[in-house]
Amino acid sequence: MALKQLFLGFSTLLASSVVFSATPGVDEIVNRTNYTSYYQGQDGKAKVKMTITDAQNRTRTREFVILRRDVPTTDAIENNAYEGDQKMYVYFSRPADVNKMVFMVLKKIESDDDRWPYLPALDLVKRIAASDKRTSFVGSNFLYEDVSGRNLAADKHLLIGTDDNYYIVENTPVKPEDVEFSKYIMYIHKTTFLPISTEYYDKQGKKYKTYTALAVDTIEGRPTITKSEAKNLNTGAAL
Repeated sequence: MALKQLFLGFSTLLASSVVFSATPGVDEIVNRTNYTSYYQGQDGKAKVKMTITDAQNRTRTREFVILRRDVPTTDAIENNAYEGDQKMYVYFSRPADVNKMVFMVLKKIESDDDRWPYLPALDLVKRIAASDKRTSFVGSNFLYEDVSGRNLAADKHLLIGTDDNYYIVENTPVKPEDVEFSKYIMYIHKTTFLPISTEYYDKQGKKYKTYTALAVDTIEGRPTITKSEAKNLNTGAAL
């Protein structure tokens, strides 16, 4: 899937470089990664082109713009905070069957996010239930939850290794009955704190889905993932 200023898992907008002289604790690693993925700056904009390839190698495309605004409108890290409420607005322009479709998120740290799609063909606004946040986003391998990010408190985090380039963090759900995975492992770049690769494992411990950064560019002085791929290993489908 080709993305313009969109990050792995949807949102590493305007990511910053942060360097540590010693290995930080896992909470610091996860918080910094969450910040570079979803909170860099007071707001953000991404123009996205998504290509969805199914198991028969057939392709579909989606083009849309994501707008993000933090609430309150202050750079979270300045207050030693890495999470906060946000407003996100996704507007689809192509192809014709999704033109003018809108997806809006009110991200809430202390409670479930509010999510609404607007379907212009039906002139219908439909609220997405909290239980549906881990369903497919417009037919892709990304999920509704990926747009605004998963709450850090929803998982337990463990630093299971490091190498020359990456912190390797294992994340297990606090409420395993609420999700389809048993764990996911993130490879987080040591200098930029960008999540370069994420591997998801099912309830039987088998890896079934991956997110991979394919290109990183410097935008406004900050390293940013500009091309990434989400792949379902069971079907071979990718985007």
